[in-house]
Amino acid sequence: MIRFEQFLKERRYLGNLSERSIEWYEQAFKWLPNENPTEAELKQTVIRMREEGLCARSINSYRTALNAYLHWLKGPETTCNPACAHPRIARMKVEEKILPVYSPADIGAFARWKPKSHCQRRLQAIALMLADTGCRVGELISLRWQDVNLDDLLVTVRGKCNKQRIIPFSLELRKYLFKLKQQSKHDLVFATRDGHRMGRRNVLRDVKLLCENLGVRVPERSLHAFRHSFGANHIRQGGSPFLLQKALGHSTLDMTKRYVNLTTTDLQAVHPKISLLVAA
Repeated sequence: MIRFEQFLKERRYLGNLSERSIEWYEQAFKWLPNENPTEAELKQTVIRMREEGLCARSINSYRTALNAYLHWLKGPETTCNPACAHPRIARMKVEEKILPVYSPADIGAFARWKPKSHCQRRLQAIALMLADTGCRVGELISLRWQDVNLDDLLVTVRGKCNKQRIIPFSLELRKYLFKLKQQSKHDLVFATRDGHRMGRRNVLRDVKLLCENLGVRVPERSLHAFRHSFGANHIRQGGSPFLLQKALGHSTLDMTKRYVNLTTTDLQAVHPKISLLVAA
């Protein structure tokens, strides 16, 4: 495991990757049969992944980590490109699906809810901030009050690889954050009772329970669906894909395009304006 360990050390200390990213690499490495696999062994690795029940999207996620390692083995000082001779895992074709989102009525239900305790107010603020900023839940539960500018309506978050980005938020969201801050005793915006960071699974559990209590349909990937909703609404309202890319913290525009698939309702609404038969 010497090569794996050296690769992770360089990613951690030279690439400044977060611990969560390091864990992702470690999970990916568990699928490899050895530290220097051949093309044939990589094919068997993918077959084993499918036999174990992994979907194409999950395999592609691990593929990114494994191919980065395989390139590092052969030429760590160069940028990986199609001409590289090292073994690699081919990208699997993924069925394109409309991403799950919350409707405007769902978000309205979260906003109109009347919390009765600090924990409930914290949960409401989490849901509304996810919808209003498009942040990842991991970015939100790590947020500190010093990163929230209530005067200028800006929040500084730290995304993947600890990259910082500044995102605007609405006047409406400020009301909920201000109320939460008035009762806060800790540096973390969404701290637990004893001031620690909330667990992702606990947030997921609480959001699902809130959806059930409010009569909101629980979409797949309930927390990430807020991010999808933000992206789809941005495009629906005429926003720029390039500005959306910056807000979401995506490294490429291709990643952003996955979040802005329009729904059938959107297509129905615009079709009368573009139909060739209208002017016929």
